[in-house]
Amino acid sequence: MVSRQQRDAERRRAAKAQARYERAAKLRRERRIVAICLVAGLLVLAGVVAAVTLGDVGDDPAVDPTATVGATATATATATAEATAGATEAGASPSIDPNALPTTVPRTYDAPPPATDSLGTTWTATVTTNLGDIVLELDGAAAPQAVASFLMLASDGFYDGTACHRLLPDALLQCGDPTASGTGGPGYSFGPIENSPSDQTYPAGTVAMARQPGIADSQGSQFFLVFEDTTLPDDAAGGYTVFGTVTQGLDILQSVGAAGTTTGASDGPPATAVIIEKVTIS
Repeated sequence: MVSRQQRDAERRRAAKAQARYERAAKLRRERRIVAICLVAGLLVLAGVVAAVTLGDVGDDPAVDPTATVGATATATATATAEATAGATEAGASPSIDPNALPTTVPRTYDAPPPATDSLGTTWTATVTTNLGDIVLELDGAAAPQAVASFLMLASDGFYDGTACHRLLPDALLQCGDPTASGTGGPGYSFGPIENSPSDQTYPAGTVAMARQPGIADSQGSQFFLVFEDTTLPDDAAGGYTVFGTVTQGLDILQSVGAAGTTTGASDGPPATAVIIEKVTIS
């Protein structure tokens, strides 16, 4: 039987872990703000230089009025190839029209956070969607790298505004791709596979990482939510990293599954759009 002193000690440890993570998240946000300010300053300086240059030829009637100063930023989807949750033998997501779903252009990263950022503890992630809240319990002890990555991306707002782009109506919903194409990611990938089931069975409520077929270290930002017990056969790389469970909102996922895909196929964009508005970590 656990004593009162042991329970108090456990609560204190959890509180300290939460405080450490919040400090780390705050530091990441501050660094991001500093970087944005530096870029803005450089853009302002470039504009001043350009204005001075144009001023030097201000009396020349031959100056082309259609000429522009500066560059147009183009957002390129990072092809981390984490398109599959492993439910198709072919191993690749079906062709998806990205114009059918909203897309975002979040920041990208050079590398995943260290696995130790998961603190080896349990976290709660409230995924607020247009259909209601889906609450996840994340297991930092069983899948520390996957949980650390999810915590960082969620805290930085990476998932905000993204659409869940892929549905297997009898099994799972796949989310986490800002391009809604099945090929987007955070700019990094990681491995190895953590905490995959030995019997290749993924019960309803499983939260797992998507990845490229046969490549263990191709995990990034995409994840899938299982709403019906399903079997996903291992491939050359093994199974799929299970890093949490759905504790609330399974009925939302099941209703999305019941509505099927936009084409009526067994694999494709969900007919009922699921948009992640924000993810809150506690």
